[in-house]
Amino acid sequence: MNQVQLIVDSKSLLGEGPCWDEQKQCLYWVDILQEKLHIYDPKEESNTTIQLDQAPGAVVKRSSGGLVLAMLDGFFAYDLHTNQFTQIIDPESHLPENRFNDGKCDPAGRFWAGTMRLDLKNDLAALYCLDTNLSVRKMIHPVSTSNGLAWSQDHKTMYYIDTPTQQVVAYDYSIESGEITNKKVAVEIPAAEGGPDGMTIDAEGKLWVAHWGGYKVSRWDPQTGKQIDEIKVPAKQVTSCTFGGDNLDELFITTANVGLESVELEKFPHSGGLFSIKTNIKGTQSYEFIG
Repeated sequence: MNQVQLIVDSKSLLGEGPCWDEQKQCLYWVDILQEKLHIYDPKEESNTTIQLDQAPGAVVKRSSGGLVLAMLDGFFAYDLHTNQFTQIIDPESHLPENRFNDGKCDPAGRFWAGTMRLDLKNDLAALYCLDTNLSVRKMIHPVSTSNGLAWSQDHKTMYYIDTPTQQVVAYDYSIESGEITNKKVAVEIPAAEGGPDGMTIDAEGKLWVAHWGGYKVSRWDPQTGKQIDEIKVPAKQVTSCTFGGDNLDELFITTANVGLESVELEKFPHSGGLFSIKTNIKGTQSYEFIG
């Protein structure tokens, strides 16, 4: 496999949430702690940064135009032309010590996003689903640090990561209702290899998991629970990954530099950057929000 390339030396405190826009051929991603939305254009090799007024946890494309973000104060619609934010709903307005973290859209165009405590206390957060009618449902509770999501190509399984569990769990998923049932453990990540963070799925149904504190992205077979491959990343805090590019065979990888010692930053000066690697495997699209 090819080597990982640094494509944006953003020195993000907490780069996260990469989402590929197939139509515009660009990548949306965020820096949660510096409250930034980034738009990376691979053709131009340019990265546009929009300064926000609160922490964004995840960003998705909206089919009717613009973007939707899961932020500190709930779900917001964002108009790229006017730079206007409109709050849709805040399911945790009664929990000011929580913020939204990771999220993405399911194959039916619903936006799933989960929360975490600002002080990192466990079991005080949840995973929510913003439906296409703009109502919101609490889907999994309690959760500690809601993270990676992925759906199988046959739309029958949803995969989910709550980081401190060190697991990827699989649910039976109904595309019609969005209901999830029959939780089972698909993958166990050894604690010595870092915490499982963001995640994506390829066209072969294999999971790609970012390792917080583990300098890598790993590839797993969720049917057997076995690791197949891994990609070394020159940054300790690897946060998420998604496929993009002309042929959906380029893996974009976000990282963070929050909490790193100066020795570590000297050794890995591009920590917090956006990386990419050309793979010989086709990924899957980033779904849009249809609400």
